[in-house]
Amino acid sequence: MNVTEMLQFIDRLVENQTGKHLDDLQKNIVQGLWEGKTYQQMAEDIPGRYSENYIGDESRKLFKVLSDALGDEVKKANFCWTLERAVNSPLVGLVNGDLTWCPHPDRQTTSTEAPKPTPTGPNHDLSLAPKIRTFCDRTTELSTLSHWLCNQNIPLISVVGIAGIGKTTLVKRWIDLNLEEFDTIIWKSIPFSPSLNTIIEDILTTVNPDTLLTHPLLTQLFQLLRDRRCLLVLDDFQHIFIPGQLAGHYKPEAQDYHTLLTKITEIDHQSTLLVISQEKNQQMMALDAELYPIKCLELGGFDSTELLKGVGLGESDSALQILKNYEGHPIYLKQISSLIQTLFSGNIAELFAEDHLILTQTMQTRMKTCFNRLSPPEQQIALHLSQSALPISREQLRADLSLSSTDLINGLDSLKRRFLLTSIETERIAFNLSPIFREYVRSLS
Repeated sequence: MNVTEMLQFIDRLVENQTGKHLDDLQKNIVQGLWEGKTYQQMAEDIPGRYSENYIGDESRKLFKVLSDALGDEVKKANFCWTLERAVNSPLVGLVNGDLTWCPHPDRQTTSTEAPKPTPTGPNHDLSLAPKIRTFCDRTTELSTLSHWLCNQNIPLISVVGIAGIGKTTLVKRWIDLNLEEFDTIIWKSIPFSPSLNTIIEDILTTVNPDTLLTHPLLTQLFQLLRDRRCLLVLDDFQHIFIPGQLAGHYKPEAQDYHTLLTKITEIDHQSTLLVISQEKNQQMMALDAELYPIKCLELGGFDSTELLKGVGLGESDSALQILKNYEGHPIYLKQISSLIQTLFSGNIAELFAEDHLILTQTMQTRMKTCFNRLSPPEQQIALHLSQSALPISREQLRADLSLSSTDLINGLDSLKRRFLLTSIETERIAFNLSPIFREYVRSLS
């Protein structure tokens, strides 16, 4: 179905319901909704200098008319899906150009078949999501998520980056700003509930407490994802990966997550699964983005002076060097700023008088966790790289280390997928550890 056919269908629905055809503004709103535009984008594109709030109000009036006509709730989040489903329904037909629609056909219910209650209205469970108290500027990343979630309706998204960089905060901030985009938003944290079956049971009963759980649960879940526009968030996804092996490989007891991620991209539905992880998922990397509708947002540190001013470091050259040394990490920069104030009386130069990069206890704890999750080849590579002041080429690493070419390549790739390795392209590609991780690993020797 194209936008012209959708406009014709909606025009007939509105005429049947109100006796009037769509006006020009309503037609523009329908086209904007079909193209996945926000109310602000519509206000900018539609001739007539309408405000964002006015476009939103007029859209909601149209949703009310369509909901009454179809006997099914229509809103911005499910607009395209609900109308397409109505068009393809056996209950709608065109007779001599007239629209016939029977939203509530007479049905007989046998004694052995009870009608299934259909959940209506928003139904969110964000009890395990963090409360956002401060939020650093991530305007570009928020816009990217909006484009993927609202315009492209991507079914599988990952937000990845090192611990503490702000992945969870970013996703929760987006949700706080866009609650109306989904019928159901449910946030689950893997450390609290690693079993996928338990998570699915919680999701189903959250949406409808009267749900009769039957196996396979995945079948019930995908029925829900078809019926309602859901956003399911799985935080700390790295906890289902095996420590001590290459990044992103599932634990034996977590193989059902592999099935979930595959099916979420293959089965037709109107929902999104968003995973937050400190490691890139090997499975998602193996899926061809040309064939599978998936997206990955890599979250890095900040490179603006606004963060430096926010933590009290100012904009001096020394402060900019601190920003680089600590990779623009908001938590680490705040800790270093506090350290400078309490130990060095606010004198940044005293920090640089130390002969090595200062790691706070929090940094050491997190780097220890990272190192302990590495496979033996990764640990060997990391220990060797930490001893060099300069980046080392792959050829030199192969000559220096007793690793096979396969182990070396896979080890370097895995370190990159954990965001612990940087590469520099000159005449040859050379590798180095991220500054904080490098300092920690060097201390182990």
